[in-house]
Formats: sequence, structure tokens, C-alpha cells
Amino acid sequence: VDPEEIIHHLKDIRLQEKGSGSQRQNHLTPYNSSYASQEDIPKYKIPENGTPGDTVYAMLRDELDLDGRPNLNMASFVNTYIEKDAQKLFVENLGKNLSDNDEYPAMISFSDRCVSILAHLWGVQKGEKAIGTATVGSSEAVHLGGLAMKRRWQEKRRAEGKDAYKPNIIMGANAQVALEKFARYFDVEARILPVSAKSNYCLDPALVKENLDENTIGVFVILGSTYTGHYEPVEEIHKILDDFESQTGIDIPIHVDAASGGFVAPFTYAKTGGQKWNFELPRVKSINVSGHKYGLVTPGVGWIVWRDESFLPKHLIFELHYLGGTEYSYTLNFSRPGAQVIVQYYNLIHLGFQGYRAVVENCLSNARLLSKALEATGWYTCVSDIHRPPQKQAGSTHASSSSSLSSKDTPADENREEETSADYTPGLPVVSFRFTDEFQQEYPHVKQETVSLLMRARQWIIPNYALPPNEDQTEILRVVIRESFSFDLIDRLVTDLVRVTETLMENDEVDLSLLQQHQGGRRRPVTKDDKRTQKEEREREERKGEERGEEKGKRMGEGIHRSVC
Repeated sequence: VDPEEIIHHLKDIRLQEKGSGSQRQNHLTPYNSSYASQEDIPKYKIPENGTPGDTVYAMLRDELDLDGRPNLNMASFVNTYIEKDAQKLFVENLGKNLSDNDEYPAMISFSDRCVSILAHLWGVQKGEKAIGTATVGSSEAVHLGGLAMKRRWQEKRRAEGKDAYKPNIIMGANAQVALEKFARYFDVEARILPVSAKSNYCLDPALVKENLDENTIGVFVILGSTYTGHYEPVEEIHKILDDFESQTGIDIPIHVDAASGGFVAPFTYAKTGGQKWNFELPRVKSINVSGHKYGLVTPGVGWIVWRDESFLPKHLIFELHYLGGTEYSYTLNFSRPGAQVIVQYYNLIHLGFQGYRAVVENCLSNARLLSKALEATGWYTCVSDIHRPPQKQAGSTHASSSSSLSSKDTPADENREEETSADYTPGLPVVSFRFTDEFQQEYPHVKQETVSLLMRARQWIIPNYALPPNEDQTEILRVVIRESFSFDLIDRLVTDLVRVTETLMENDEVDLSLLQQHQGGRRRPVTKDDKRTQKEEREREERKGEERGEEKGKRMGEGIHRSVC
């Protein structure tokens, strides 16, 4: 069925009716214009004549109402809220192009200041001259970090009289697609290593060791997996690369993809659980972050910082003589919006260290609350770990180490009663969860995909998808907690999840199949005989349950979702 064809056919019929083609249209309001009653908004070709702005605004706004609500989009890490003063700055600077250095020197200065602030936040060492740039997002930033590693590897290989034709880069199977894009677009072999529950569905250091060779240009290490929010062990991988160099003489660098974690880990009390991850480690040559995630800016701005200008190959820097001035460019894009950079600088100055700390600690607190509420139902178990105490492992640096934290990193009141992230496993404010094994055994017909679909009907956007390859037999539902996700919304979310789950438990497999097969062609209608057969099957199952001593229609106690919220 082509719905557009149906509408156009009916419209043609109506226009052929007597007098229908001679109706005069006024423009007293947008809703008595021709677009409201006779014509649809042009979709694929530019119209011959224009339309009053208020009409176009009303029509487009109404169609955009069909989108999901950004604040209820729990699938995305992207920030959906900025303060009013930041909004003013944003609107006032919409027309500024970040590539016009001479024309907008103040904005360019703001960008340079942001780079300096991030470099110091990420532990740039004394004597190093950090260099970096704003990007359209973390994808561009990752590509620049990868390109710099590739060029340095090529230059070194050629200087040694060796071939430079087979570069490879290492990453985990949980890597975001931007990392794989770098490898494919820039002719680098992607050595994508399988993940497991043992490695927290992240890059496994043991496998890194097995896949290094002289053609490895670097390792992508992720500070905050998009699947479960776990931090990959940067320092542990750093030590493996140290051992590899001591045995082979081959120096392999690290690029940290801190798209989300770059604005989380530095501010939390937990940090990264006692492990180093930033420029304190010599092999970490570059770090990227998304300003439009926990940097609290709207899409799209990202950042990349190299610990020293010597790690950005001159081959990647273009000297441009443009509009009467000279500028140096090392980005993949040229023209790009500058307003987001201004908002980023506003946030850094307005919030300061303690302000950002308050935001991310609150996000983590809410994520812990949601995690515990889900597990309290008995139906769900969390794959993420931020609500669990850290596990100290013998001989491992993964566990939290209070000696590595300065006074700035611990709450001022040593006798505090309020918990912080330092009491729990470090990670992003992400809640990844699935049905418990017991639930799946008792209700095998209930699928997590259906939970996602029914929650969407209640306006919540909660994705259901498989874990990375090698663990993709397990599906997870994932909720990203952002600044704007309040305690009240958690209460509402848990309430809706409980009601949806109870609804699925009380319905049978045949009914649910209509939702689970929402994509596809026509299906045979359910007949009265089908419904009678289904009812008889339900009654038989209930009798069997009563014989086993089970309570009919057993369900979670009324109001328990509020007691755990």
C-alpha cells in the first residue's frame, strides 16, 4: 500500500467534483490556506511559488510533532537542554562560521581557550604544548586522531627504509561505528577484537597483546562503552604496549575515544577507579570528546586534543590564505557552525569544575536509582555496573584506589552520609538491562523488543539491541541518563516499565506476535475460532498452575516501583 498514492488519488477525485476546483482560499490563518485543505507540502521538488512564512512554519511544526520528544529519547547520549543565557548566545551567533578566523577573532579565541581547558583537565604534562581543535562531533575528531597516528607511523617506517603499505589499528567489537569508518575510509586494517562478559563487553587487554605487530599504528581505547557504559582499561593496555616495546622496540601509541567519558570521568569522585587514562600516560597521544554529550552543548561540536604539537604531523596541517588572512587548518570540514563553540566556553566558565561535578554526579545517582529499581522488580537484571560496589582484584589496578585521589576528588565532609560515585563501580550514567534468566524461563513468549515497542507507545524511546559480536545472543534495553532526566521522570519511567511488563506477562504469544512482527506484509486476521482456542489454552495453563500451587495472575506487588524510587 502506497499511502501517498491513496491521498493524491482522493484529492484528484475531489478536485473533479462540481465547484471543488473554484474554492477561493484566504490567508487569515495558516489553517485556512491551500496547504491546510487542498494541497500537501511539496516533498520532492521546489514549488513554483512561495508561501507565507507563518503557513510554512505551522505546517512544518505540525509534522515535526510526529517526532519523538527529545527529553524522552533515552537512546541518545546527545544533550537536549541548554540554559536560557546559553540559548541567547547561541541565537545571537548563529551566523558565525568557525572557519572565518580573521572575521571572528573573539570566537576563535574562545575555541583556543576550550582546547587549553580540556588539555589541563586531561592531565597535560609540564613542558608539553598541547594543540587541538573543535570538530563537528566525535566522529571527525576520531578520524583526525587516527590520521595523525597513521601519518606518524608512515613517516617513521619510511625513515627506517621499510614499507608503509599495511597499517592496522586495534579496537574492540564494542567500538562505535566512527572508529570502523576511520579504518575503512583511510585504508587501515581494522583489527576488531571480540568482547566477552569477562571483559565487561569491552576491549580485552589479553587479546590486544596477541594482535600487535610492527604495522600496528595504534590502539583505540574507549572511555565509556556505548553498550554498557564501562570504561576500557587504558592503563592496563598501556602496560601491555610498554612490555611489547621492551621486547620488540616497536612504539605503539594510544588514542582515547572519550566521546562521553571525557566530560564524565574527570569530574566524578570515582574517576576511573584508580586507573590512569589521560595524558598522565605517555602513550596517550590524543583524546577526543563530544561537547554535545556530557559537555552539555547542543549538536554538533566535538573536540580533539593532542598532548603536544609534535604529535600532530605537519603533513596534516594546511596553511590557508583566505579572506585577507592566514590560518592553519587540520580538520576534515571547513565551514562549520561556531555558535556551539561559544556555548561550550559558556558552560565551562559558568559551571566550573564543581558545577560539572554536580551535574555528572546527579546523573550517576539517578542511573543507580533506576538500576536498583529495575532489579527490585525481580524481572530485570542490569548488565551495566555503576550501581554495584567496585570489585578489588588481586594484582589489578582496576579497583578504586583512594590514595590516587586528591582532596579535590573526595567530598569535603569525611563523615558524610551521602553516597557518591566513589562508592560504586566507575562508568557512564548508562543503565543497560535485560530480562532475568528466571523471567525468560517463566515467560518465554515475552520478548524485550516488545517492551521497547510498547514503551514507545508511551513516548519513551528505549532501544533494544544485541550486544557486540561474540555476545550478540544477548539483547539489552538501554537507558542513557542525561542532565535533564529528573527523579520524577525516573518514577514515571519505572511505573511505565512495570505496567508494560505486567501487560506482556498477562497476554499470550499469539497476541504479542502482532507487535513483534510490526514490519512486514499483510497477516491473516485472527478469527473467532482462533480466539476461542487461545482462551482454552490459557485456561488449561491456569489450571496447571493451580495444581502446582501457583497463585493465579501472580504479579508484582502494588506500588513497589514507588518504594524503590
